[in-house]
Amino acid sequence: MEVSPYGLQSLWSQGDIITKGVAVLLVAMSIASWYVMLSKAIQTFRLRSSAAAAGHAFWDTTSLAQGVATLGRDNPFSDLARAGANAMSHHSTHKGHLHDQLSASDWVTLSLRQAIDEAAAKLQTGMAVLASVGSTAPFVGLFGTVWGIYHALVAIGTSGQASIDKVAGPVGESLIMTALGLAVAIPATFGYNALVRGNKSTLAKLNKFGFDLHALFVTGSRAATGDDDRSNKKTTLTAVGGI
Repeated sequence: MEVSPYGLQSLWSQGDIITKGVAVLLVAMSIASWYVMLSKAIQTFRLRSSAAAAGHAFWDTTSLAQGVATLGRDNPFSDLARAGANAMSHHSTHKGHLHDQLSASDWVTLSLRQAIDEAAAKLQTGMAVLASVGSTAPFVGLFGTVWGIYHALVAIGTSGQASIDKVAGPVGESLIMTALGLAVAIPATFGYNALVRGNKSTLAKLNKFGFDLHALFVTGSRAATGDDDRSNKKTTLTAVGGI
C-alpha cells in the first residue's frame, strides 16, 4: 500500500527533531487531558449517586451512624457528615479547651466549612491540566506550523523555484501541526467547561447538605424544606460519638 507523502507517517519519517518533539508534546498533552476528563467524569457520575443519597436516603434512617453508612465512603458527602459528627463529639467531650470560647454552633460551622473547602480543593484536582492544555495546545501547534513554513521557504531558497513538489511537503507538515493543535485543544476546552459545571453542581449540593447537617447537629433535626413532610422524621444525634 502506497504511503501518502503528506500524511502523518510521512510527517514523522521526514520531520526533524523539532517537528517530532512538537508532535510528541501534542500527543502527550492529549493523553493527559483525556485521562483527566475520563477520570473526572467517572468521579462526577459517582458523586451524583452520593448526592442523591445525601438528599434522601440519609434522612430516612433512624440514627446518624446509619445515615453515614448510606453515603458510602471516600466521597465528600460522607466526609462532611463525619467531620460534623466528630466536631460535635469533640466539643461536647473535651471541656476546658480554647474552642470552648466558641459555641457548639460556631464550632460545627467551622468544621463543616473546612470539610467543604477541602472537598472543593479535591474537585479542582486535574482542572489545571485541562486549562493549560486548552490554552497552550493551539500555540504549540502554531509553533509547528511556523516551523513547517520555515521548511517550505528553505526548500524554495535552496531549489531556486517555488514548484509545488518543493513546498507541498513542508506546507502539509505545517497544516498537520495546526490540525493537531486544534484537535488537542478543543476537547480539553469542552471537557474543562463541562467539568466546571459539574463541580459547581456538586458544591451546591454539598453546601445544601452542610446546611442541613448544621441544623441537625445544633437543633437535633434537619432544617424544614417546606415541600418535604419528612422533615418531622429526622435523624437524631444519639450516635454522634460513634462516627
